[in-house]
Amino acid sequence: MKKKKIMVAGHISLDITPEFHNSGTQKFSEILRQGKLVNVGPAQMTLGGAVSNTGLALQKLGADVILTAKIGTDLFGDIMMKKLEEYGCPMHLIRDEEGATSYTIVLAPKGSDRAFLHDPGSNHTFCADDLDWEEVKKVDYFHFGYPTLMRRFYENDGAGLVKLYKAVKSAGLTSSLDLAAVDPESESGQCDWESILKQVLPYVDFFVPSIEELAYMVDREKYQEWQERAEGEDIVSILSLSKDVRPLAEKVLSYGCGAVLLKCGAAGMYLKTSGKERMRNVDADLEGWENTELFEDSFVPERILSGTGAGDTSIAAFLYAAMQGCTPKESVEYAAATGACCVSTYDTISGLKSFAELREKIQNGWKKQKIMKE
Repeated sequence: MKKKKIMVAGHISLDITPEFHNSGTQKFSEILRQGKLVNVGPAQMTLGGAVSNTGLALQKLGADVILTAKIGTDLFGDIMMKKLEEYGCPMHLIRDEEGATSYTIVLAPKGSDRAFLHDPGSNHTFCADDLDWEEVKKVDYFHFGYPTLMRRFYENDGAGLVKLYKAVKSAGLTSSLDLAAVDPESESGQCDWESILKQVLPYVDFFVPSIEELAYMVDREKYQEWQERAEGEDIVSILSLSKDVRPLAEKVLSYGCGAVLLKCGAAGMYLKTSGKERMRNVDADLEGWENTELFEDSFVPERILSGTGAGDTSIAAFLYAAMQGCTPKESVEYAAATGACCVSTYDTISGLKSFAELREKIQNGWKKQKIMKE
């Protein structure tokens, strides 16, 4: 099999992450509450967003990657360009003279999920016409991340997103799509995301959202029920595979995507694929992927410093495994293992390991944690 190339396009930002010194036993709401002063350590400035997190993870794992995104001509944009150049990854970045570079303040106390303060910046004006379509035609896979944070892709009932994926599939590429959480009070939060997904998913081969993001978009009533049951704790801790996860996957598969990989946070990852006819149109080199269902419990990390980018890097591992013709089981296993490596460092990339290293660690009895209920 030839080595396949992938383009990772979409959202990019500069992540500013203060170092927390909490014990890891407190609730998030106890650490960050109104009027409280929280002493933190130095702030790290790292690349964030799907383009850098997933794209650079793919590069580190060994994939042939090109990055495509839009940033400003401001100081944050200069910092981002310098950091990207250090990785030496091929890229097509549009410098927007009128817009600002996107940034995110990441609040990631030990032992808790994260919260974000985010400015989309020039991501809002990025559109399908910004892509270098001659470069698109040279790749085999196309991954797009976070249209929920990019105005040109969610306005007009997602017309720009549908246009993009129709063009990608017309070019004969294997396509994948990742989402990001939406602020209910934002423009994106007011969109009918279920309608948008119904239009775009027939052109998406691998749909790879988090379970919370997806439930908010396609089953708001169930999402609210989960929140009430969780009582402020991590939602995945109260979910059931049969009652919550599987029905949601089946729902979006009915919209037309080839396969859905649900990121279930600390619980693990769930894969469900469509039948033989639909999977044949995903990647002709993939064998044994049709009518597959499996859940991979998460691996126990060596330590937990930050969850930032864990979902994005796990998707990188999943896609790279598929590009190499791995089985569904191997692909999801590598994805879960990569997510566990990612959380062991404050940045997104430095803690990642090669597939050979991951396989050795797994074969040597890497422990898993059983969180997801049947």
